[in-house]
Amino acid sequence: MQLFFYQYELQLKHQFTLSSSSRKSTPAVMTEITHEGVTGYGEASMPPYLNENYETAIKFLSKINLSQFKDPFLTEDILEYFDSIDKGNFAVKASVDIALHDLIGKLTALPLYKMWGLNKFNAPNTSFTIGIDTPDIIKQKIDEASSFKILKIKLGSENDKKIIETIREITDVPICVDVNQGWNNKDFALDMINWLSDKNILFVEQPLPKELMKESAWLKEKSPLPIIADEAVQTSSDILKIRDLYHGINIKLMKCGGLRTAREMIYLAKELGLKVMIGCMTETSCAVSAAAQLSPLCHWADLDGNLLIKNDLFDGMKIIDGKITLNDLPGIGIEKKFIS
Repeated sequence: MQLFFYQYELQLKHQFTLSSSSRKSTPAVMTEITHEGVTGYGEASMPPYLNENYETAIKFLSKINLSQFKDPFLTEDILEYFDSIDKGNFAVKASVDIALHDLIGKLTALPLYKMWGLNKFNAPNTSFTIGIDTPDIIKQKIDEASSFKILKIKLGSENDKKIIETIREITDVPICVDVNQGWNNKDFALDMINWLSDKNILFVEQPLPKELMKESAWLKEKSPLPIIADEAVQTSSDILKIRDLYHGINIKLMKCGGLRTAREMIYLAKELGLKVMIGCMTETSCAVSAAAQLSPLCHWADLDGNLLIKNDLFDGMKIIDGKITLNDLPGIGIEKKFIS
């Protein structure tokens, strides 16, 4: 097996603003693993909060020697090998994990969801993400998302109530609220959640900073809406730490290191009685389609990252009338559109 990789800058259709940052692009590294003329594709999307960048990604990938492995189906050996190379680097590890899974799917001529025994028709609707913005831009984005059955709204600014009121002037579709740790006070957070509770809100994601564990437990106990962990949970060990602080978790391939770990996290979370959402960063259809293979296992999905960029390298999973629609292409279900 041979590993190839290259840098790629994801260009966003709109400026993307969260409670703590704003950006117009996201750095990514695209990976390819080739074996006997068959190529699997992977991707590392690296938004600022992951603390990964081109330099760290290239440094890590340059250490990997896959030529020592003659059988790509020895996935546990291969994934444990590159996981042992260095700590952290979860997004770039995810890129190799995705490429390897895509490769073995192609070698067996099966999509991953079939290899895992999943029913593609159980895939949920996905939300469409709208960042913090002016009322006019928010209205424009809502119009662009008219086919979606769920909206995901970023909050954590001084205009939070105005944002929700603007949306409710236009549509009554269910909303997932994502605060990205933007509310720093538990009493304020509870007041906001109580205010949101009669506005057809499905859940509130990461309302408090992840370090405020006692406050998060207090908020979970008193909240009329489910509280979902995002920044507070990265890998399986984090689930055990936060199981009593949240009602559910948001799993992202870029956070946890890829499909193998994500599957483990889904089953562990459900065993512990937690709800599960499969999410994404701003990504091409490569990583989004990979995550979508796991979506039939999940209660919710936020897999719209490919729709937020204007230079997608791949065709893959589609959203039809708001629902994740998996195709029957082998592996992660993608086709490359052009060579960068």
